[in-house]
Amino acid sequence: MRGLGFDPRTKLILLLFCVLCTMFAPSLTYEVILVCLIAVFALLSGRYRHAVTGIAAYGLIYGATQFSIYELSGTWQAIFAAFLGLVNKVYPCGFMAGIMIATTKTGEFMAALYRVHMPDNFVIPFAVMLRYLPVVKEDWRYIKDAMRMRGISPSLKNICLHPVMTAECLYVPLMMAASNTADELSIASVTRGIENPAPRTSLTDIKFSFKDFGAVTVILLYFAFGLLVRGGIL
Repeated sequence: MRGLGFDPRTKLILLLFCVLCTMFAPSLTYEVILVCLIAVFALLSGRYRHAVTGIAAYGLIYGATQFSIYELSGTWQAIFAAFLGLVNKVYPCGFMAGIMIATTKTGEFMAALYRVHMPDNFVIPFAVMLRYLPVVKEDWRYIKDAMRMRGISPSLKNICLHPVMTAECLYVPLMMAASNTADELSIASVTRGIENPAPRTSLTDIKFSFKDFGAVTVILLYFAFGLLVRGGIL
């Protein structure tokens, strides 16, 4: 089902404040609520599978974090607590970035960035990156299918038991495909006139609406709440 259709600039603002919220998070509970807010945003954007899988994956991370804090001790507790602490910081940002990329076309991003007068030195690399990620994901799927045909599964077990073969069959083709993809995208971008200095036009209607102001207001208030809690005011 089609979601509300938020402005691309709203998504960029939400991603920025997700990073700030995780940087200044006063507690693990604060981060849990942040992930729930991102899941609500995914639901409003029509990405129900993203919301469910995102919450389920974070539930596993949260459970592992609680286990490392209360059930482990000594060196193992320090190792797992440090690692999972980093995962808890990165996960909300990755969750939000995934929703942003899945719900926004490259042309919409470019139109939004040009609307706020961002320079070409930022817009062009950003647009190429957005085009690049889906192609690499597709190449990854093809490489895994080819590996399975040879009886090699790109699993953690095979990485541990047959590291050289796994690297040869997985990472080397992926790096070669990524290099070729980068060249193809660069040629395609130049062919489409991406270097043209003239002002660009767009058929995409980019504008802030009430739902965008509402989403930005919620994340701003939640960020301010985290700062107040961190400062001991609340």
